[in-house]
Amino acid sequence: MIHTQDITGLILAGGRGSRMGGVDKGLQSYQGMPMALHSLMRLAPQVGCAMINANRNLAAYEAMGVPVWPDNLPDFAGPLAGLAAGLERCETPYLVTVPCDCPRFPLDLVERLAQELVDHDADIAMAATPQDGKLRTQPVFCLMKTSLLGSLLEFLHSGQRKIDVWTAQHRCIDVRFDDAQAFAGANTLTELQQLSS
Repeated sequence: MIHTQDITGLILAGGRGSRMGGVDKGLQSYQGMPMALHSLMRLAPQVGCAMINANRNLAAYEAMGVPVWPDNLPDFAGPLAGLAAGLERCETPYLVTVPCDCPRFPLDLVERLAQELVDHDADIAMAATPQDGKLRTQPVFCLMKTSLLGSLLEFLHSGQRKIDVWTAQHRCIDVRFDDAQAFAGANTLTELQQLSS
């Protein structure tokens, strides 16, 4: 069993927000609060400590009360760059990540990922939801061993950025969550309005 105190939570808010017209997604309002704050409030009770990965508006994120770390790679290098920034500063054996734009993920997300990670002796446990009769992985909802940092840095320094290519190099377990809507995100302003309605 993995204890909550051994897991650090990381909110990934370092994206360019290009599909939302370049706005900072994590700071967009959902039910009167920034989306990243919703994610933080859902994640914090599930982990020992939390932090945020962001690349702009750092003061706004710092006001949420947890450490904020930008990417070490330039040009908004994607979720893996945020993951690397989190792993480099993680002081617990495990790190779990959630994106800033999915404010309704399950309240037992971390507990279930941790259980499956242990049961299958895996390096990474990733949420997966049913879609069109198949299981679709949600790779930014994942729990991993902090010891994977070296592998990730090597992957990034080789110029690669695709999260599923990197995770495929490790023992990965998909953890089924039947409520796909809980993982609905807001990549566009229209999707944000749909979430709010």
